[in-house]
Amino acid sequence: MARRHAVILAVCVASILALAADSVDAKPRKRRARRSRPQPVVPALTIEGLPNVRSGSALALDIDTNTIVYGKNPDTVRAIASTGKIFVALVARRRGIDLEGVTEITMDDVHFARGGSRTHLDLRQRFRNHDLLRAMLIASDNRAVTALGRAVGLTPEQLVREMNALALDLGLKRTTFVDPTGLNGNWSTAREMGRALAATLRDPVLAEILATRHASVSTVSERRVRTIHYANTNRVLHRNGMRVLGGKTGYTRPAGYCLVTGVELNGRRLAFVFLGGDGELTRFADFNRVVGWMGGSGGGGGGGGSGPDVAVGAAAMQMKAADSR
Repeated sequence: MARRHAVILAVCVASILALAADSVDAKPRKRRARRSRPQPVVPALTIEGLPNVRSGSALALDIDTNTIVYGKNPDTVRAIASTGKIFVALVARRRGIDLEGVTEITMDDVHFARGGSRTHLDLRQRFRNHDLLRAMLIASDNRAVTALGRAVGLTPEQLVREMNALALDLGLKRTTFVDPTGLNGNWSTAREMGRALAATLRDPVLAEILATRHASVSTVSERRVRTIHYANTNRVLHRNGMRVLGGKTGYTRPAGYCLVTGVELNGRRLAFVFLGGDGELTRFADFNRVVGWMGGSGGGGGGGGSGPDVAVGAAAMQMKAADSR
């Protein structure tokens, strides 16, 4: 028995030594470098010479003449996420909101903001209404939405009704609201959001807020004052060499990444809308592609198009928007 154990032990030792020898003699394995997947290059133009827009719907609208300069699926109804907050701001302004008035954050605001991005407006804190407008439009804080409705005497349900009534007043027949924040619904088209943005930019208070890059908002309290610093989520504002009139971003899974923004380009005031982007930067890349197409070739190049709402070349200057829609 002892002899058998000795044999087994000898075999094990030999095996271990062999493995050790192999590990010494073998060439060290080269760790295979992880290859990063190359990002696809998106051409600026399609083969027809139009902007290669990746968002589901897009629009470039001359604000002053109501002329559509460029459009992609401009009348397709899509979820609009937080870009619909410009309607909340318009309702508040039309109802004569006291900008210096103070509103407290309540459980209603907490409830209707659930599911959205992180808020900086804490329960039972009080803010000037002007600062709530800035928190909502600059940083898309969802608790500010229903607080602003309450500041003008509206419950969340009444605020939604007022937003729908405003859409009808503006002639926007395909715009529908079911939720004040946009987290759980709200739909429109690129064409109608362009017209809504144009209406918002005509309000000097809202236009100033929408064009603000950074803002500080402070609580109103007899005790310790808390200051919140916001940066605008509209990246177009942070680029140089262009006068940006202001805008609003938005995102939910059903809506994708959205952007409405106004700029002054070649002496024209233009509203740009991008809905249904599949990546966070898609809307801004699409903006660059459309602006490059307009500025780099005098408003377009080549011929053709993708429907009556796409204007190319000189036709962009003359085309009238179809207001009957």
